[in-house]
Amino acid sequence: MSGFTSTGAEAAGSPPKLAPERLRAEQEATLATPRRRYGPAARALFVLLDVVYGKPRSLSKFKVLEVIARVPYQAWEQVAYVAVTHRYSRPTFARRIFDRVGESRAQQDNEQWHLLILEDLVERSGKRENFVRYRLFPQLIALVYYHLSWALYVISPAWSYALNVDFEDHAEHEYALLSRSTRSGTGHPTRARSLRSTAPFRPWPTSSARSAMTSASTRSRAWPACRSRGSASAHASRSA
Repeated sequence: MSGFTSTGAEAAGSPPKLAPERLRAEQEATLATPRRRYGPAARALFVLLDVVYGKPRSLSKFKVLEVIARVPYQAWEQVAYVAVTHRYSRPTFARRIFDRVGESRAQQDNEQWHLLILEDLVERSGKRENFVRYRLFPQLIALVYYHLSWALYVISPAWSYALNVDFEDHAEHEYALLSRSTRSGTGHPTRARSLRSTAPFRPWPTSSARSAMTSASTRSRAWPACRSRGSASAHASRSA
């Protein structure tokens, strides 16, 4: 969910790489698409975020989203590693599980880049964030979300995948709306002081459009997984 592009990030997270005009077209396509019918857990999370951080879209609120966005992939990776430990005597099946580990780790890296970029943008904006609201509470939400994703994955991987699809669909639409509202703004690429990279940041409207596209890409991969990977994932989770 970001506009940052570098060789390492591309290899890890494999985000979509589109020209600004195509990004705007995809953004409008996102906004023309109805949101998913979110499940109870996802709806509760979104309501909680609106209550604590307000309904207006802000860099700080999106940073909280990115803190939470990483944890389903961490949960899936942890379950898969335990499953490999139990199933290494079946090399073919263990390899299939390990492939899921690699994919989950790549998504974690992708979300981590988004978080670092947003942190840098918030710092550059000069906003002073409350420590409890923007540091401690997001970690608490992420902890609960991690254990929920883990438990759902163990019970039924499709349920955990579906929860993540809800989250990514929400993020895709929210980033697209933010990009539309800030599109008139112009900016110059800046360099991240907190990252050891020479790749420039995109202006924020382009950055948020790319974020929406990355969320869409993640969602499109996750939803088929609810069905096509159900069998292997179910065996993996039961092994855990």
